[in-house]
Amino acid sequence: MTSGRNLEAVAEALRAAGSICLVSHEFPDGDTIGSALALRLGLERLGKRVEHFCVHKVPDNLMDLPGAGKVRPVESLGGDERFDLLLAVDIAEAKRAGHTADAEVFDILRARCGWTAQVDHHGTNPLFCEVNSVDGGAAAAGLLARELLGLLGVALDRDLAACLYTAIATDTGNFSHGNTSAEVFRAAAALMDAGLALTEWNRRLFVLREKPRQLLTARAMASLRYLCGDRVSVMTLTLEDFEASGATAEHADDIVNIGLQTEGTVMALFAREEETGGIKCSLRALAPYRVDGIARAFGGGGHAQASGCTLTCGLQEAVARVSAAMAEALETQNGQGAGMA
Repeated sequence: MTSGRNLEAVAEALRAAGSICLVSHEFPDGDTIGSALALRLGLERLGKRVEHFCVHKVPDNLMDLPGAGKVRPVESLGGDERFDLLLAVDIAEAKRAGHTADAEVFDILRARCGWTAQVDHHGTNPLFCEVNSVDGGAAAAGLLARELLGLLGVALDRDLAACLYTAIATDTGNFSHGNTSAEVFRAAAALMDAGLALTEWNRRLFVLREKPRQLLTARAMASLRYLCGDRVSVMTLTLEDFEASGATAEHADDIVNIGLQTEGTVMALFAREEETGGIKCSLRALAPYRVDGIARAFGGGGHAQASGCTLTCGLQEAVARVSAAMAEALETQNGQGAGMA
């Protein structure tokens, strides 16, 4: 098994493969979609046959990205479709590829592929593929996708720049999160040099909002409350909230960040009911505070300042359990200089 950061090994696997199956994680965001779309464009230019699968639909605000309309639901997989290589993009663990009514998506796709590889930036990744390049210090998978395309000899252009900008900008909170580094800005400058339509894509990603998203956000804001002397914020949404807003899960993907907009608040919890019966919890923190250890304690994972988990209980019980863990972690991290989760 190849472990750690090893983009050259992934590049070699891609060079050897004539057909490639890309997979993005469930409830896709800008990083998993943008990175995979960029890789698809680049690989197709190298003469590869490429298909891109995701268990959930591409969010509306990403549908104008080059190739977004070609992302396929897993159910569309033909009975005789086979690929040389399965490449997981921005997937922290195999189960994050999602599942159908019958099986795990990663298992379904792996059965159709000769071997597996991945490009990811989650420090909790257990290295679940045969060839792994995981860099927990990278701000976005888009940074790794850009480097990988360079190793493959694919030159950046306007379309690739749009996809990679989406990946990098969304996972850095429009270049405002603590993971934003000089490397991130150097990558953005390279995308600008390649013809990135910055103003256009910034507006699509960070300004324009669909009506259902606005209505859903209003309901989440109405639930906002604070704990631990206003240092922890909590928001919730029920299935009834989604129905009344005409919204879907994709419209809730950035609500958790609102919880950190209050002065003095350093941790945020956003919990929502899922149609499957679980409670999806999104956790955020301001550096140097971290929430990855909290998420792991409930079977989830993610980054130091951005993690998530799903609990199988009622909404209020989930909120009580996770918020209690956040309060405990807050005190522990205070005692340790906020250096540990």
